[in-house]
Amino acid sequence: MTEIARTLKQVVEADSWDQRVEAIRRVPELHGKQEHRAVYAAIAEALYRPELSPQFAFIQWREEYGLERFRKAYRAAHDATNGFAAPTLDDLSAALQGCPETLLVFRSIVGYTPNELSVAVRELGEQDDETETTKVTGSRVKAIEGGSSPSLAEARCLAKAVRQLVSHKLWAKAPEGFQPKIEKPDTARGWESVREFASRGAPYEVYLHQRHFGGAFRTLLDATSSGRGELLEGAVESLLMRAGIPYVKTGSSNQKDIANRFNLTVQPAPDFVLYEPPNHLRAMIECKMTNDGGTARDKASRYATLRSEAVRLGGVALFAVLDGLGWERVNDALGPVVRDCDGRVFTLSTVSEMLSTRPLPQLENLS
Repeated sequence: MTEIARTLKQVVEADSWDQRVEAIRRVPELHGKQEHRAVYAAIAEALYRPELSPQFAFIQWREEYGLERFRKAYRAAHDATNGFAAPTLDDLSAALQGCPETLLVFRSIVGYTPNELSVAVRELGEQDDETETTKVTGSRVKAIEGGSSPSLAEARCLAKAVRQLVSHKLWAKAPEGFQPKIEKPDTARGWESVREFASRGAPYEVYLHQRHFGGAFRTLLDATSSGRGELLEGAVESLLMRAGIPYVKTGSSNQKDIANRFNLTVQPAPDFVLYEPPNHLRAMIECKMTNDGGTARDKASRYATLRSEAVRLGGVALFAVLDGLGWERVNDALGPVVRDCDGRVFTLSTVSEMLSTRPLPQLENLS
């Protein structure tokens, strides 16, 4: 049995998380520096990688992205424009005032985000000195799509922007190597192709091509990225609250307070700091989710930084809560995190086991 295999056996057969931590901490004593990467990768592969879950397989659903809501708006837009038969400025403006939700359909035809459509409205006003342009922010676009009635001025500015965009008349010629967004199959020939797609339907290969370069659920995934990022933090916070463990969850507004209270110098502060009242810092927890291996590798360096801070503070325990298949990259992502956290690495499926790992048992019911 090789030395690496012997160490791996000791770590795998540890009877508790604390014993596992102790076994992993002995790696530098038992192996030369040239073996460290292989040892930590082997431990990560055997004990931690199997606990990762395919977060890419799920989306955080929002009702505003439901088909029935869009279908209702689509029918109203279709009827108000006679099947998108080269609608006039008055047609589009009347559609928006009669059913504000139709803006979602017209914006989808253009293929712009709410903020991008807002910029298009502004650009149109700057190009046309004879047109009185009303400012329409991205948040206002979302509000109108949600049913907030636009003013006559808003409706006409949005209608003119949509009409100019579909007609390929708003922006200057694209730089070499680029293509205007509007040159997609359903708007390649302006309202003529919009009408054809509306009457005949989109060929399945066109639908799949859109998915190919746009990604299934891409807009929804972008809109819910913060919610997905908070999935791990939510699980950790629920666990700490149930166990009565004193903690502070960090955010943009309390970085300075945390630094002063616990003598932290690392910026930003870890996601959670656990303490023994009143202000005795005992542990730090950092949560990272990713389904991309390259991103996981980059995020791993954060734990090295936190490890240095933990050592500076006298050996404060550092915990990682990870998930997503990006962390399957064991050699230069998951393995280094196992090293920097002395094996205190958890996933959504194992996060409850943190409570059995020092110093958390000593902190229970102190809050």
